[in-house]
Amino acid sequence: MSTPAGASPAPACRLASSPAPVLFDLDGTLVDSEPNYYEAGRRVLAEHGVTGFTWEHHTRFIGIGTRETLEVLKREHGIDTPLDELLARMNRHYLELAQAHTEVFPEMRAFVELLHAAGHPLAVASGSSRPAIEAVLTGTGLEARLTVLVSAEEVGRGKPEPDVFLEAARRLGAAPDRCVVLEDAPPGAEAARRAGMRCIAIPYAPEAATDPAFRSAGLLFAGGRGEFTAQAAYRWLSAGV
Repeated sequence: MSTPAGASPAPACRLASSPAPVLFDLDGTLVDSEPNYYEAGRRVLAEHGVTGFTWEHHTRFIGIGTRETLEVLKREHGIDTPLDELLARMNRHYLELAQAHTEVFPEMRAFVELLHAAGHPLAVASGSSRPAIEAVLTGTGLEARLTVLVSAEEVGRGKPEPDVFLEAARRLGAAPDRCVVLEDAPPGAEAARRAGMRCIAIPYAPEAATDPAFRSAGLLFAGGRGEFTAQAAYRWLSAGV
């Protein structure tokens, strides 16, 4: 666990009258849904005659919204099918997979429980579709704690633009500079910076910890989810709000 160069630790003297709102990215941050997204994307491409799509090919899209991912794949592989139809097919495959199995990272579940018990307003701000978000939260039992949901499909622009985080803050009735974002991917960390929010970064792929987008994170768990603990994140959050 470290604080990146150029980013300051949360100062212990900074106090606030109410708990800070916390905005969670979903995929790769709260839950390990990337294998499901990879398989859904592989199926869609295979339906259009594109084979050989590997996990390594998928990793460049981690942290990018589903629509934006399909726009790139459609262009790269010369797929004529309308984007909305591809998106609908992708969502159908993903929902089938997600409902069968989605794993919540144990320390993230513990962190949600800590925050909820302490009265922090909570939201999910994700690049996934709203049905996908709802299916995952219901299937994992997190829907009772995370009731404010924003999909990138509900805003003008996906990450790394800040729209999804700003909309989540608006729905919580919170000023952006009071919010803390949890993110696993560089585009999400950059979106948090552009939104004027502090960020706790847990790189899904630890080798991405050196990405420049993570330099603005107030707290960086450079070893990824293997290094993240609910107690360490909560100590930092409590010291800084």
